[in-house]
Amino acid sequence: MSLIEPGTKAPAFTLKDQAGVSHRLSAYAGQPVVLYFYPKDDTSGCTKEACAFEERLPAFGKSKAIVLGVSILDEKSKAKFATKYSLTFPLLADADHAIAEKYGVWVEKSMYGRKFMAVARTTYLIGSDGKVAKRWDKVKIDGHADEVLAAIKAL
Repeated sequence: MSLIEPGTKAPAFTLKDQAGVSHRLSAYAGQPVVLYFYPKDDTSGCTKEACAFEERLPAFGKSKAIVLGVSILDEKSKAKFATKYSLTFPLLADADHAIAEKYGVWVEKSMYGRKFMAVARTTYLIGSDGKVAKRWDKVKIDGHADEVLAAIKAL
């Protein structure tokens, strides 16, 4: 599937977090949702990105926004990652990459001449109306959480 364009209704999902709690997009109707897809738990870039969102959680909360991180590893991996770095927001396990596919972020990558499927680092800002307000592709981690926060404030 292709990436979801701004102005389009965000695809519904239900995924479990690091504590085994189910999260469905519809439960957050009426508030902004930051849905960020990251490749893998406990890698340097993904850790830096998660910690940046964690540091800014109070500011996201003031805007009534919820932050949800999604990757393909299971709940156990998410729990270990969250505990290790004191991450308090939901990290959602998309082990069968069904949601990553719905959002167009399950892509072919290549490294050292080897091709493989993986999650492309992408962030969606879903408005309180359930539509994609903004999308960041090929996210550069430095300053990204601040960009997302600024976009929420501009909603």
